[in-house]
Amino acid sequence: MMNLTKNKQRAEELRELILKYNYEYHVLDNPSVSNAVWDGLFAELKRIEAEHSELITPDSPTQRVGSKLLDGFEKVAHKTRMLSLNDVFDRADVEAWVKRMDNLLPGVKHEFFTDIKMDGLACSLIYIDGVFSQAVTRGDGFVGEDVTDNVKTIRNVPLKLRYEKGYEQFLVGRTEIRGEIVMLKKDFEDLNKKRVSVGEPEFANPRNLAAGTIRQLDPQIVTTRPLNFRAYDLIRDDVSQVSSWMFAYQAAGILGLSCNQQASVFGDLNGVMKFIDEWDKKRHDLPFNTDGLVVKVNDRAQFTKLGIVGKQPRAAVAYKYAAEKVTTIIKDIFIGLGRTGAATPVAILQPVTLAGSQIQHASLHNADEIKRKDIRIGDTVVIFKAGDIIPQVESVVLELRPKKSFAFDFEEALSSEYPELKFERPEGEVVYRVKGTTGPILLKRSIEYFTGKGVMDIDTLGKKNVIALVDAGLVDDLADIYKLTFEQIVKLDRFADISAHKLIDAIATTKKPKLDRFILGLGIRHIGSQTAVDLANKFQSINSLKKATIEDLLSVDGIGEVVAESIVVWFSDEDNLKLLDKFDALGVKPYYQPATGKLVGQNFVITGTLKTMSRDEAADKIRSLGGTFQAAIARDTDYLVTGENVGSSKLKKAQDYGVKIIKEDELNNLIRG
Repeated sequence: MMNLTKNKQRAEELRELILKYNYEYHVLDNPSVSNAVWDGLFAELKRIEAEHSELITPDSPTQRVGSKLLDGFEKVAHKTRMLSLNDVFDRADVEAWVKRMDNLLPGVKHEFFTDIKMDGLACSLIYIDGVFSQAVTRGDGFVGEDVTDNVKTIRNVPLKLRYEKGYEQFLVGRTEIRGEIVMLKKDFEDLNKKRVSVGEPEFANPRNLAAGTIRQLDPQIVTTRPLNFRAYDLIRDDVSQVSSWMFAYQAAGILGLSCNQQASVFGDLNGVMKFIDEWDKKRHDLPFNTDGLVVKVNDRAQFTKLGIVGKQPRAAVAYKYAAEKVTTIIKDIFIGLGRTGAATPVAILQPVTLAGSQIQHASLHNADEIKRKDIRIGDTVVIFKAGDIIPQVESVVLELRPKKSFAFDFEEALSSEYPELKFERPEGEVVYRVKGTTGPILLKRSIEYFTGKGVMDIDTLGKKNVIALVDAGLVDDLADIYKLTFEQIVKLDRFADISAHKLIDAIATTKKPKLDRFILGLGIRHIGSQTAVDLANKFQSINSLKKATIEDLLSVDGIGEVVAESIVVWFSDEDNLKLLDKFDALGVKPYYQPATGKLVGQNFVITGTLKTMSRDEAADKIRSLGGTFQAAIARDTDYLVTGENVGSSKLKKAQDYGVKIIKEDELNNLIRG
């Protein structure tokens, strides 16, 4: 019930905001957000309504297209409704679309027409006996605005259709040409340069400028702005005169209209998908802006027979390329520590797809950036990929901010997450750092840990040697130990020929470490030996672990939200990702070895002091035989191993849970078999 109530409130907020954005876009031609932001919010509303159909309302933006028309223009009813298209995002969506058509027209082979989807203002040009008569905007699909005088100023709109033998029928009676009014990118840039040169503000983007220009009440203003009309449809009362979408393009071009030269026809989906992939790479070179492609059943008779559902034809879809901006919700803000002691905030996001990959976290940079953008836990935010690599928060959708939200207190979060550490913010810097330490000190500690016993076990690289390497500037991060050469090491005071060769050989033997040891050595906060083993067993490669979501991590026994967030934050740090790439480039290839041995499936806890080995050594032996070493007794614990000075609380808990209590010699017997 709580989930339904929460979703109902969210759906109401989304509807109200989307309707506001619709008004800005369709009526005022002055949207306050990008198409990607609108798409993200609309997709979220559709998802909520799909999961809870009882929340759908008659006035929901998902149920109808609502566009008021501007005053000042005569309203004109379209003779044939101007439709919108359903969106698809990948091959699976396209295949599902084709399958639905096959179910309706079994045994009918489809030919597919594809073209670039232009980002402009849809408009219909009406010619009577070949002479330009009227121009009407799309409006709400049923009724548009008469913008004839303004469209007449567009230089590539012919006032009279060309005569061409074999196409005479289009010069008799009513011929309707539908298309998109766009401003080409170069013209837009040149216009903005002129405005800047005379001290006027720049226009925001070509689409808004094109739409706003056409809906100017003064045609003289329109003449100063270079617009372009691109035809994509030709309609006649006798539908048999236009047999296919490709013929419509060819006929429009012959009659004197500009059409996209990229339009193509394919006999199967493989051709369509190849076309889609090709233009995903080349679309930024087009003279106009686009966010995808249009794919249609080429045969107009088939197209009509498949019909319309709501406001979308069944026989056409709009393929949207991976969004470069999306909206999502900040679930939490976690602060990670870099190798220099710098505290870096990371937003934990509700997972969302951005530029073709799933995103679950975004860099927030520093405390000042959080304050400047007023980023809060629970906010709906716009995220993008800086340099197409690192997700970042662009802005907050303030209209969707939770009523009880509060500003993020960076210093309070630091003291809560790292109570054992003190932080300071040096004068003139934006970054908080661990107090009393420097980058070299932290680097030395991390290398000691990485190379030490129980991790990489490079026994010739002790504390003093690590200090010598760092102080000599030979090692700047963990991966650098694999770059060391004999010639570099032998020059240091602590090394002679034999010891230098020994160190190089010892390092080389660790280039193929067990995955759990490698994970442990990275020094991710809260990750101990057993958790590293559990992570290795679950994900089986460092790349899979790198992509793990919070939900994936929470499915691992013993991992709670704090540990899961710590792992996600570590793998969201740009320096850490570069470090992993560096390890790989230097030939360090962690491998996964499934648990085998006589103790597989058995869980052990040790209490008290052991005589024959340390607790860590005992844990390693248990794990080497496939067993699990637990830090505390749980209901799935099989053995409690008791040494000297045993606490009574663990004994009592073991007895309560029915855990078998054994001595150290019994453990040795189990290990030896």
